[in-house]
Amino acid sequence: MKILRVGSVTLLFVLVVALNVQATDVAGTHAAIPYPSASTPRAADRGALRDLVKEPISVTVALRLRDVDEAENLLRSLHTPGDPHFHQFLTAEQFVARFAPTEAEVARVIASLAKYRLTAQRTTATTLKVTGMPADMEHAFAVSLRSYEVPARADAPGYTFHAPLGRATIPSEIAGSVTTVVGLDTRPMLRPLSRVSVQVAPQAPAAQPLAGNPPGSLTVTDFVKLYDVQPLYDKGVSGEGRTLAVISFANFTPTDVFAYWSALGLSVNPKRLKIEYIDGGPGATSDASGSLETTLDIEQSGGVAPGAKIIAYLAPNANQPWVDAFAAVVDSNKADTVSVSWGFWEWFQNLENSPVTDPFTGQGVGLDQATHELLLRGAIQGQTFFTASGDGGAYELNHDLGCDGPYSSSDPNSCSLTLSVDYPASDTAMTAGGGTTLPATLEFCLNSACTPPYYTVTIPHERVWGWDYLIGLCKALGYDPVSCGIFPAGSGGGVSVLHYEPWYQSWIPGVQLSQPGQVYEAGTNIAALGLGTYFALPAHFPGRNVPDVSFNADPETGYAVYYTSNVTGFSVQSGWGGTSFVAPQLNGVSALFGQYIHGRFGLLNYPLYDVAQSGEAYEGSQAPLHAIKYGNNWFYEGGNGYNPASGFGTMNVANFAGYLKSLSDGR
Repeated sequence: MKILRVGSVTLLFVLVVALNVQATDVAGTHAAIPYPSASTPRAADRGALRDLVKEPISVTVALRLRDVDEAENLLRSLHTPGDPHFHQFLTAEQFVARFAPTEAEVARVIASLAKYRLTAQRTTATTLKVTGMPADMEHAFAVSLRSYEVPARADAPGYTFHAPLGRATIPSEIAGSVTTVVGLDTRPMLRPLSRVSVQVAPQAPAAQPLAGNPPGSLTVTDFVKLYDVQPLYDKGVSGEGRTLAVISFANFTPTDVFAYWSALGLSVNPKRLKIEYIDGGPGATSDASGSLETTLDIEQSGGVAPGAKIIAYLAPNANQPWVDAFAAVVDSNKADTVSVSWGFWEWFQNLENSPVTDPFTGQGVGLDQATHELLLRGAIQGQTFFTASGDGGAYELNHDLGCDGPYSSSDPNSCSLTLSVDYPASDTAMTAGGGTTLPATLEFCLNSACTPPYYTVTIPHERVWGWDYLIGLCKALGYDPVSCGIFPAGSGGGVSVLHYEPWYQSWIPGVQLSQPGQVYEAGTNIAALGLGTYFALPAHFPGRNVPDVSFNADPETGYAVYYTSNVTGFSVQSGWGGTSFVAPQLNGVSALFGQYIHGRFGLLNYPLYDVAQSGEAYEGSQAPLHAIKYGNNWFYEGGNGYNPASGFGTMNVANFAGYLKSLSDGR
């Protein structure tokens, strides 16, 4: 038995020798692949894949829905109160019968691929696993596949991947049936959307708070108090009878999550957790692969909804497992609510990573369209999906690249500052969670011994998470915002330039068009990361605005995580945050909603935007939302109502549950 102290709460850590965790496969024996970051070494070209690999490789072929427009219209009907279809969600079997490609169409695609000596097997209603030798893949999709090697660095192992030169082309005879082909490019492309507190000036020892844990060491019990979850617990609502799923791309240690729940006094079923490995799983638990992300996702979602069952879908970090994981979740239809806290800059998929060309239209189709159709199916089945909006403020591109501008033609490590948002947050069939900073008085160390005097920062109101409030601290330490590490950290938010504004955002005050003058330029070293040297983003584009709703995500007012590092072992780590906390919190909250209304409710954006237009969103004791009027994410400002920094602000969970129930009872 081990006693650990986090903030003001003594936590009892019981080492669990054996847990009732179900796994569909034994995975994790192979090494995990590090997630990409600005410090990832440049990949070296090893040569043609066909000369180096003498065994078959596989790709996933995503098949088109039979009528996407009809499915989009049905989605709206299912979420419109008063419509005869309201909340009459389809079963998986009903969806397949109505929208999935027919057996005859699938057979035609399989027969066509067989002409190229490729073997295809139907894995879900809308995906095929296609296997063949590299040379045959090249012939089928008109590409040249190369093998690349990324060298090891101090904190991460090396690895190899393969990728095509140029974009693939779908064989013309099946182009009308295929959305995309993923797996020709196997590079890791997903980043966990979590981050740790400012490192140049650690917080000074905090005074004992009157109640709860201090900023930086919060737990789900603090979340429950902050956002008014307790009234649901008082009514016996704990998520019982609901199943939530977490999609993630790194492994985790199950004893960590059970220890977290146990230390907080949560009563959970020891058999509540099931693990499903996708495409062989993500390999062994490791810091470099993002295992802390998976751990916090399950701790948070399962902690908010202690009565819910949990399925962890764990996949390798690449495009093909991304599609395969979402396909598995919607095809099985086991999970009522789902969250994913990994993402990538949305335009990245529009460049060279995965799109293929439809020879009929000449248009690029790719991973984002395949993902959208899976999310569309999930919502029609009543499943609810959440994701993190990102941690790069209004500049997700720069956050991902670790390049913060300005661009100079004489500097190979420079790039321009570009307004940008993450995917899948920008998908119209996804609810995107943004981030806030809680009211607090923070004191920071100004010397290595962390002795007084301290630098004091007072945050009087809950505000949009953006670390501009730390500029004075950085100046006192002799840093500018970039070298201090605070820019552009903040709540991911802005306007998509790929996905059109959905109808539920139409006529919403505060929803914006994309900004003009967003030109990306990069020096040679930055261009080598895969984005090229120049392109201009569309101006005044009527794009989907991100995020939709927010909770606390600032690491400075953030959370503790129970985590077993492959380097340092088990510890309770404080000072973690990022919008990746918000997505699983929304996941757990929605499991509570499902039990409370006795059923599924589909895409949360519909009731969220409906209540925002009702005139009752922010007023009175039963108001379901709280406006975040202060702060910014380095470009977009908070305010009353909607803004592309905090969405509609934060949620009063109990009141929002009441609103959902009124809709459900009135149907």
